[in-house]
Amino acid sequence: MNDRRRPFPKPIPRYTANERTNHWLVALSFIAAALSGLALFHPWGFWLTALFGGGQWTRILHPFFGVFMFIVFFLLAFRMWGDNTMDARDREWIRSMRQVVNNREEGVPEVGRFNGGQKLLFWSLIVCMIALLLTGLVMWRPYLAAAFPLGLVRFASLLHAFFALVIICLIIVHIYSGFWVKGAMAAMTRGWVTRGWAYKHHRAWLRDIDERDAR
Repeated sequence: MNDRRRPFPKPIPRYTANERTNHWLVALSFIAAALSGLALFHPWGFWLTALFGGGQWTRILHPFFGVFMFIVFFLLAFRMWGDNTMDARDREWIRSMRQVVNNREEGVPEVGRFNGGQKLLFWSLIVCMIALLLTGLVMWRPYLAAAFPLGLVRFASLLHAFFALVIICLIIVHIYSGFWVKGAMAAMTRGWVTRGWAYKHHRAWLRDIDERDAR
């Protein structure tokens, strides 16, 4: 058949509409929680309180943003739990990270729906989310903080700031990766990728799809 008349390969579904909606809810709640948290963290960020109706409203809203983010994040995490279990191939992929960053993926192990770096991010986010929730509950005035010793509330405040910094750094890496890997951001907006993209970045995942469709 003439190449010009050959049908374009069928796109590969990457994320369902529910997964994409859930993902963007996490993203929006993260932005609200991060900006309101930075506004409360240090006087230089106080101008951010204008986004939330002033200092008092920022203090009131920040814990609710955090709890909402925790809920929608874990809804998404439960959807993707099975695709994020680490195996020997992922550990080998992580050891080959330098080749991936330098765009030399020859010899890098094939990966499934998510690569080792994405899985590492997934589990790091879970640890940070749990830590932020627990420390945030201890600090939450006027509802819960009074039930804990002052020393514990202060220690929880330090841990909360530490894990907030870690999760902001992780999300910056996540956003950078989304733009750096051409086609990754489009997958999270339109829900599908080309066969070429799947073959280049997630070959084992593409093979599983082909085997499932052939049955």
